[in-house]
Parts: sequence; structure tokens; C-alpha cells
Amino acid sequence: MAKAKMPNRDAVKVRARKIAQALARAYPDAKCALVHENPLQLLIATILSAQCTDARVNMVTPALFQRYRTAQDFASADQRELEKAIQSTGFFRNKARNIIECCKKIVQQHGGNVPRTMEELVALPGIGRKTANVILGNAFGVPGITVDTHVSRLSRRMGLTRHTDATKIEHDLMEMIPKKDWTMFSHRMIFHGRQVCHARKPDCDHCCVRDLCPKIGVKSKQ
Repeated sequence: MAKAKMPNRDAVKVRARKIAQALARAYPDAKCALVHENPLQLLIATILSAQCTDARVNMVTPALFQRYRTAQDFASADQRELEKAIQSTGFFRNKARNIIECCKKIVQQHGGNVPRTMEELVALPGIGRKTANVILGNAFGVPGITVDTHVSRLSRRMGLTRHTDATKIEHDLMEMIPKKDWTMFSHRMIFHGRQVCHARKPDCDHCCVRDLCPKIGVKSKQ
């Protein structure tokens, strides 16, 4: 049997930009759902959001940020006390350890300030490209594609990538979406994934990109 023909990359790029435009019309006010007042708070909140909903993180962080105000505060925190404060976000031991070690490096190597480059951010404990892109895009205005579970799922479903690796998906999307739109495109994909394009039962009938989406992996209605 002959292999299926790969879609033309230029055609996929055109479709990707049309999808981005449709999402922009549908979600003009999309933004980062993690409540924060500064780059450090966003960094901590993003670490806590791993395997946890943003809504749950936002329930935990007000008291947390009242108690720990600076990178030095987190760096010198008692791990057991920090674990107790973030316990409801799940995986709290690893998260507490990463927060403390991350903030120690921020204090020692960056004067207590969250660094502003991808290279410096991913060198910190507990910080991968996804977290770094969240921080760069929302705290410093540096465009980046954030590949979370929603962006990963929707990108494959929409035929914008065939990869499952987050970094490869990120680079595929970077080639198709204008750089200035990277951060907002991520927000809008996440909003769409939460509100319409659900993992198990996507609401294709009420989807703003239904005419642009090949619905890869979506079971048709009987």
C-alpha cells in the first residue's frame, strides 16, 4: 500500500494562519489564566501548574505570595512548610524542591531577578521550555509558543503537526505563525481547548475553525 502523501507545507501554513485569525476573532481577550503581579510570581505559579489546573493554583498563590515575597524568601524557605502551603496542587514535594533550588540559583546567579532569556531560564531547576515561554511571553513581552496539553492536542487534531514531542510541535508552529502572534496564539489555543475542542468530546458543531480543521483522530458521530 502506498504511503499517504504528506500535505504541502505551504498549504498547511496558509491554513494555520487562517486558524490563528479565526481564533483571534473568537477569543480577542485571551490571556494567561495564572494570576500574578510580577515575573517571580508567574514563575512560581507556572511551576505549580504542572499536572494541576490554573484555577487550583490561583486558590493557593494569594496566601503563598503573601508569605514569600522575594526569590530569597523562597530560596531560604523550610521545604516542609512550603510543601504544606502548596500541597493541594499535587506533586508538592518535587514542586517545593524545584521552587527552592530554582530560587537559590536566581539569587546566586541573577541577583534575585528572574532572567529574561530562554537559555538562562531553562538552566534553572524545574524550568522547561513550556514554563520559560510562559514567563517570556507574559512577563517580558518576548514572543513564544507555549506547548501545553491543549496546544499539543489541538495542533495534531488540526493537522498542524504530526509530532507528539512538545519541542518539535513548538518549532512546527513557530514556522507557521507570525512571531509577533506566538504568545497570543498559545493563549487562544488553550482557551479553545478548554472551552470547545475537548480531549474526549470536541464540540465540532460550535467550533470557530470547523471548516479549517481536518479533525484528525476525532471520531465521527454515528
